[in-house]
Amino acid sequence: MNVISVIVGSTRKGRFSEKPAHWIFHHLKKRAGVDAQLLDLRDFPMPFFDQPVTPATPGRAPFEHEVVQKWTAAIAQSDGFVFVTPEYNFGPSAVLKNAIDWVYSEWNRKPAAFVSYGNVGGARSVQQLRETVIELQLAPIRSSVHIPVATLWAHYKGGDVDAGLAESDASAGAMIDDLLWWTAALTAARESGSGPATTRRRA
Repeated sequence: MNVISVIVGSTRKGRFSEKPAHWIFHHLKKRAGVDAQLLDLRDFPMPFFDQPVTPATPGRAPFEHEVVQKWTAAIAQSDGFVFVTPEYNFGPSAVLKNAIDWVYSEWNRKPAAFVSYGNVGGARSVQQLRETVIELQLAPIRSSVHIPVATLWAHYKGGDVDAGLAESDASAGAMIDDLLWWTAALTAARESGSGPATTRRRA
């Protein structure tokens, strides 16, 4: 059973992100062999990264912040990720980037997919996140879901958000197909111990 975690990348009041997050979460729950989890950043109120050493520093002591430890454990237990991201000023939210920056080895050699929204469907946020996650040795897959602006506006105008999301069901299915293929391949590789500096999955 592979654990796929859906990360809700916004914590603002009146946010839209929880709707596409639950939508893609329920798509994942329908797949055999998947233990889908929802990681809402509202449940992980971490300070902005302020440590003297980075998470990638070899031999560093665990960070002492209790919420950071809880977040790190959740990432360690996951085999793949779906980042649900808004686009703020051509990029992801600060709270999502900060959550990413608190962790390093627990991200390594796991696949990442993206569901985005905002101007041009949040595509520019995803573009930046792809570069960030590569540095963390995550493997971003090609397929993604870019939610149309009309669906985002339906959230704020009292429209039918579910109907709007349903229009992206085919894109979601294709993305999940790719994500699960890469999850299986990378999980097998990690557990076999192959590759340099392999990070094994924690039990």
